[in-house]
Amino acid sequence: MEDKAAVDAREILEKYDRESNYRTKIGKWAWVVSFLAISLSVFHLYTGYFGTLPSQQQGAVHVGTALGLIFLLFPAKKGWQKKQKTVPWYDVVLAFMAMYVSYHKIIFFDQILQSRISGYTFFDIIVAIIGVLLLLEATRRTVGIPIVVVASIAILYAIFGNIMPSQILSHPGFSVDRIATDLWFKESGVYGTPVQISAKFIFLFLFFGVVLIHTKIGEFFNDLAVALTGRFTGGTAKTAVVASALQGMVSGSSVGNTVASGSFTIPMMKRSGFKPEFAAATEASASTGGQIMPPIMGAAAFIMMEYLGVSYGTIMLAAVIPAMLYFTGIFIGTHFEAKRLGILGLPKSQLQSFTTLLKKNGYMLLPLFVIIGTIMAGFTPQRAALLGIVTAFIVSLFRKDTRMNFRQILNVFEQGARVALPVIAAVGTAGIIAGVVSITGLGSKFAAGVIALSGGYLIFALILTMLACLVLGMGLPTTANYVVTATIAAPVLINEFGVAAIAAHMFVFYFGIAADITPPVCLAAYAGAGIARANPFKSGVTAVKLAIAAYLIPYIFIYNPILVMVDVTPANLTIAIVTALIGMMAISSSVIGYFVRNSNIIERLIMFVGGLLLIIPDILMSSVGLAVVLAVWFIQKQRKDDDGKMEVTA
Repeated sequence: MEDKAAVDAREILEKYDRESNYRTKIGKWAWVVSFLAISLSVFHLYTGYFGTLPSQQQGAVHVGTALGLIFLLFPAKKGWQKKQKTVPWYDVVLAFMAMYVSYHKIIFFDQILQSRISGYTFFDIIVAIIGVLLLLEATRRTVGIPIVVVASIAILYAIFGNIMPSQILSHPGFSVDRIATDLWFKESGVYGTPVQISAKFIFLFLFFGVVLIHTKIGEFFNDLAVALTGRFTGGTAKTAVVASALQGMVSGSSVGNTVASGSFTIPMMKRSGFKPEFAAATEASASTGGQIMPPIMGAAAFIMMEYLGVSYGTIMLAAVIPAMLYFTGIFIGTHFEAKRLGILGLPKSQLQSFTTLLKKNGYMLLPLFVIIGTIMAGFTPQRAALLGIVTAFIVSLFRKDTRMNFRQILNVFEQGARVALPVIAAVGTAGIIAGVVSITGLGSKFAAGVIALSGGYLIFALILTMLACLVLGMGLPTTANYVVTATIAAPVLINEFGVAAIAAHMFVFYFGIAADITPPVCLAAYAGAGIARANPFKSGVTAVKLAIAAYLIPYIFIYNPILVMVDVTPANLTIAIVTALIGMMAISSSVIGYFVRNSNIIERLIMFVGGLLLIIPDILMSSVGLAVVLAVWFIQKQRKDDDGKMEVTA
């Protein structure tokens, strides 16, 4: 029975999402956590409206308060959160120590700036060393050990570069004092661009996502998805794709979104006849794609904006067509799988009218339209997020069941800060890695290595970059992965191979996200498999098949950046979109093994090649691809059998 297969979402999150391993019993320290969390949210809302502090001071409040909350909420070892009745004394000490070493930058702000010239005091050096160590420990608790290992190796490389055996990677080496103070007190380290963007923009958008959940706008997304797609062939799977796309674009967490949406969609898919592995893969791949779905996307998109020096509206426009192709591929994949298995849509008796639902609750979409409109009008993402938050609160007043009292509003403020903690820790630690790259000149050394290994050929450089993104993504969160690869790999593609800047950054952004569904470490797929009671590895492999666009589209927009809105005209953009959509249909048909009928291996290979040719924004290539797809369609229409054999009627 399905009830017996139901899985506790909290249990799945704790197993696959490090961010969810926080203490639920903290005794008398609960009021301290509430005070700090609410204060952090109020601080960001206040500075978002009235203007931020100088970047180092804004970052110090942002990181310092977050570190304090992390040590109070997250135990030193996974599983202890269920055993401990309160916060142990040593974590209290670490919490207040972490806050002090961060606030030290504010208290002695002028002296620290002067120290960059005159030299840091012994106390400053101790503060910096403790700060870096506490940040690494906080990151280990909230995000996991792989990113800490990468950051630790980076620090050791900065110190012991003089003994590196490779001439390409060797450097004179730096003292511990120099490394610690550069990483903790200068803009190129912990408090560099990633933390600055997190303190200005990312926190507010994460807060916005929490507001949507607590005002039940998130539930409306699910209802809307069911009403829109439920009646079609394989409607339950299509509902999962649409719901996850809507939820994912405001949540920013692949695993979190998989569990939140999957608790609703995966049992529904299994009941309609989809295999557990396919149900898990559909939810995981769609939830992961939420990070590339405008208007909000993942947190890394805001850092990309700063790195490229463009408006967020430009980033959104560049992401529209790739995101559309990504979700089209998954959507069509579910359609062909449903046709192959003979799975129909949901009966009308189980569905709400889409028109009625929009008339009744369509106003709940207003916060998203406000954010899109504000950004496209040229306002900052900061202002857009604030207006979106205010609009969501106003919208919640329209119905009694969404209206919040004062205590519930305080809870939203607390949860808004809690959700941001892992992101803050991750971008801070990513700043350590980026800082080491800056100090040691590792970026230019990496460029020399890539050029040597690729032989100067762009395609090989892209493959190496893709592999680096996927491997780093096995241990680093998407945002941290993007910071590292955007610092090291993207400049190589831009400077050495002449790739358009936005295409290069979108390339590493995409593959950093794709790591969440790429075996062997595909946490989103594992989380979906946990809910579906499915084989985790098979779920991961199926997710790769469904999300095949994530592995193909980046190569296409590198070679022809029309898809990311570079050098476009209305005519070539229209042709590129239409042919790419047909191409995704062909590729999805190929990986599923069904088009008009079940496809044999030859037809699948032909469809895959035809789909690739259609995606390439070139009229000749696309024409050949279209001819190939039509040929397979004609052959299958003539065939009476459905077993993939080439038996043609007269």
